[in-house]
Amino acid sequence: MDILRETGSEEAMSLRAVAQRVGVSVPSIYLHFADKQALLDAVCEEVFGQLHVALKEADADAPNPWEALRAQGVAYVQFALANPEHYRIVMMTGASDHDPDNEIASGAFGHLLESVIGCIALGVLEGDPVELGLKLWSAAHGLASLLITKPKMPWPAIEQLVDGTMCVAGIGLAANSRVPTDLPPDELVRRLETLR
Repeated sequence: MDILRETGSEEAMSLRAVAQRVGVSVPSIYLHFADKQALLDAVCEEVFGQLHVALKEADADAPNPWEALRAQGVAYVQFALANPEHYRIVMMTGASDHDPDNEIASGAFGHLLESVIGCIALGVLEGDPVELGLKLWSAAHGLASLLITKPKMPWPAIEQLVDGTMCVAGIGLAANSRVPTDLPPDELVRRLETLR
């Protein structure tokens, strides 16, 4: 993980480089990892584990699942920004070949689903929890990816941007099942005005 953080490059994380870093021979590395892909997979699992911890800590004091979702979205983007090289390798390069069913059922995404299910129980969200969770994850991931890959864009204040984007994603998702998507603009405006 240190090599990735320092170099920002998968290529720099060779088995030889890892062996040198920890002070062992290259054959010793093969006792623990079959090949470089296995090593990358281990790094990916570690990053997913750290992300899961960050999400749990972020929503520990949330008064309800709706606020928990917001806190998780903000924590997700903050985690990505604090660990850009790891995030890029794990989430933006396809370096690992994790089973999607395992990712959905456990860890960070599983924690997100718990809050989505709680929001469905509250009546805030409607629909399939996995589909709703994937939509929320897409919003957080999209923002994180843009902030990492386009740091020179004229972004507004990052903290406000992140919180505002998570609010838009959540409220938009809540409204999506209640407002038809094929309304003409004047009718859409009329319905939106009733929310003021």
